[in-house]
Amino acid sequence: MFPLAHIYGRVCIDQVCISKRIKRRLIIRAACVALLSTAVMPSQLVAENLRQNLELPVAVKRTLKHNPQLLNYEPRFKGLEARALTAKQTPPLALGLSIENFAGSGPLKKLDAAELTLSLSSVIELGGKRNLRSELVGAEAEKLAVLRELETLNVLGDLTQTFINTRGLEGRLRLADNAITLAESTLKIVKRRADAGASPEAEVWRAKAGLNQAALMRADLAGQLENQKLLLAAFWGARSADFENISGELYEFAQADSFEALYHRASAKPLIQIYASEQRIRELDLQAAQAAGKSDIQWQLGLRHLQEGDDSALVAGVSVPLFGGSRNQGALGSSQAALNEVQYQKRSALLSLHTRLRNAYRQREISIQAVQKIRSDLLPALERALTETRKAYEHGLYTYVDWSAAQRELQAGKHLLIDAALSAHLSQAKIEQLSGESLTQIKVSDQVQIPDQVQIQPTINTTAN
Repeated sequence: MFPLAHIYGRVCIDQVCISKRIKRRLIIRAACVALLSTAVMPSQLVAENLRQNLELPVAVKRTLKHNPQLLNYEPRFKGLEARALTAKQTPPLALGLSIENFAGSGPLKKLDAAELTLSLSSVIELGGKRNLRSELVGAEAEKLAVLRELETLNVLGDLTQTFINTRGLEGRLRLADNAITLAESTLKIVKRRADAGASPEAEVWRAKAGLNQAALMRADLAGQLENQKLLLAAFWGARSADFENISGELYEFAQADSFEALYHRASAKPLIQIYASEQRIRELDLQAAQAAGKSDIQWQLGLRHLQEGDDSALVAGVSVPLFGGSRNQGALGSSQAALNEVQYQKRSALLSLHTRLRNAYRQREISIQAVQKIRSDLLPALERALTETRKAYEHGLYTYVDWSAAQRELQAGKHLLIDAALSAHLSQAKIEQLSGESLTQIKVSDQVQIPDQVQIQPTINTTAN
């Protein structure tokens, strides 16, 4: 089966260097979804060289290492480091120099009565503004870590879906190859009957047209497969595919955990955690707005020299803005409203998560049941119908149209099997993307046995390897 996220791990993310207290509180996490299978040997996980068969763990490893969407978080963390350095700084000291009582009239015409003052000034911040700035940067770093974790899950979810679709196209291409082989065999039989006078010449031309149609279908699928491989390689920044085939079994499915257990675990994953990080930022914004209502104290201390008496004296002063609290009511209301908005967004996200997870879970169950039904009932019936129709045609009881219709019905049934299998795996990938972890806690193989096929000449292989 496809090793879809059987083990979900963690990868350490660069922390933003802020104060020691913030460092202890700040636990930055990000997901590295190490999609491993018990059937994959460790040596396969590290192989980066050119190979014919691409395995999903190798594709995941390349994506985590080279995907541009994931790499662009590094400079963003560097930017937060720079902001943290700025946030922890105290208000600057200002050096001032002033001269008074000169270039006037009378005794003040010259510099004899001038007063020269050299001073230092700064601001005393009240309300813990400095600590709040550092905590806000730390909260933004936590949010960025969750965003990178969420982005990682989204990228790897898209990678998994592309991988599955590519595998499905390979299966369809093999069916197309078998269809061409069957069309060639059919043409030989029809020509033999036409040469014997048992069938009209028109049936030979119909058989030739059927062979040409099968070849065109095969060429179209081959083109789609090449494009899909390029899409897959683009996840790790490559412009060409260095692999020929995709490894993975379409018709094996793991036994799933209950929906309630999956939803419970998904509620604590990045899709919802992002709102906890956003709520923390909004709370700090509200505290910062409250602190802004406490006016800072501006102070000044200096030395004044009086030229007239050649005397010196200290000068000092403080100033406090008035009515800072009343002027800050608008900012307080805005911050409180933003905090309340996060609560409603989280509720909406939980409801959306429940709906999307439920739909994907049900679709997976329906698709697995469809795979079982197609294999156990539909395909054996179509195989038998094709065999009997061919015998009847060779004995002159059925026309070529009847035989051709039976072939198309069997081919459609096998495409239907691929559709159902792809739907099951894509639903599982969506569940794991939403929940941020493996669909199953314990890997249990639940492979459906392939029914005994009625042999025809040639036989279309039911399984798309």
